[in-house]
Amino acid sequence: MLLLFLDLWEGILIALQALRANKLRFLLTTLGIVIGVMTVITIVALIQGINKSFYDEISSIGTDTLYIQKFAWVNNDQEAWARFRNRKDITMREYDAVVKYATLARAVTPSIYTRVNVKYEDTGISGVLIVGSNDNYIQTNNTGPELGRFITTMDVDYRRNVCVLGAEIAEKLFGREDPVGKRISLANRGFRVVGVLAERGKVFGWNPNVLVVVPIGAFENAFGRRRSVEIQVKVQHADLLDEAQDELTGILRRVRKVAPHKEDDFSINRQSLLMNFYNSLTAGLWALAIGVGSISLLVGGIGIMNIMLVSVTERTREIGVRKAIGAKRRDILWQFLVETMIICSLGVMLGIGAAMGVALLIEKAFSFPVVFSPWIILLGLGFVVTIGLFFGIYPANKAARLSPTEALRYE
Repeated sequence: MLLLFLDLWEGILIALQALRANKLRFLLTTLGIVIGVMTVITIVALIQGINKSFYDEISSIGTDTLYIQKFAWVNNDQEAWARFRNRKDITMREYDAVVKYATLARAVTPSIYTRVNVKYEDTGISGVLIVGSNDNYIQTNNTGPELGRFITTMDVDYRRNVCVLGAEIAEKLFGREDPVGKRISLANRGFRVVGVLAERGKVFGWNPNVLVVVPIGAFENAFGRRRSVEIQVKVQHADLLDEAQDELTGILRRVRKVAPHKEDDFSINRQSLLMNFYNSLTAGLWALAIGVGSISLLVGGIGIMNIMLVSVTERTREIGVRKAIGAKRRDILWQFLVETMIICSLGVMLGIGAAMGVALLIEKAFSFPVVFSPWIILLGLGFVVTIGLFFGIYPANKAARLSPTEALRYE
């Protein structure tokens, strides 16, 4: 065992001496691997960043919430969109039925929407999203008040003109002033502020901090009721989503009098629809990363093989001398294989470092999300082993198989 270790160590020392003697060639050869690894790692880091940003956004939707709506979230069929548009509106009758008959629901929320101008004293904001809902809104939307309180059951039952502001709306209208208890105007109708929602992250470019929530009855009094209702159903447990969806489908078909042979005239949307759609889109990005990376690494690996074959030819006489004084075939094989592995190792390390620099530069310059996972290091080690062995075996084997007599006669 000790003898084997000494042979391996001797091979490493000889390989390092050979590389030190040809520094420029060594660095130029390494450059091909650096570019290949940098390309792959940068693309992977950017894709991972996009993935994290997407999953962070979609997590705010809630994995245990179903959305009963007139339109489906994901559908590229133009005919389907026309069909959705012609569906009957979802009304409070469907909401009442879900509340009464859904056994797997933990919270049910009706929501209706419009956009109006909001004003406080001399400060106004145009086109603000107004949400008419009930006291369960904070459960189905995974939010809550940061200041004051949320609307209550009493507010909803008595159609009180009270409202809860999104964080950005509160900041724009009141600055550092406490908004709780103040009166604001929603399309020239007075509402009293009872709370401010906690700040939340954006979801697909939509900012949930730029809205005002009011009791659904007060919404209907102020802005009318001729609009489709969105029903949000928070299920008792995420594992029950499929059962809950089947249950809701039966309730809605019965209430909306959908004939047995006809398709649903409503959509039940859930987070997984967006996840599946997103994964189908990013499959192309991963294919691009693999394709570009494979080509880059192939070019770098061919460069290494070419240089190692030149090195074997230049050092033929050296190989003959080593064999003449007792070096075995495996010693020569190990020597040249180690040289290849060292070139690959340095190239991969520099490539990972360069990729981190390029990716962080992109993040700073374009506010593009970047994520470096720990498995990137393992990916780098995989590159070392794969490239080193695949492109190093042939030159090393060629050197090991040289005849000592012919090698000594080589000029």
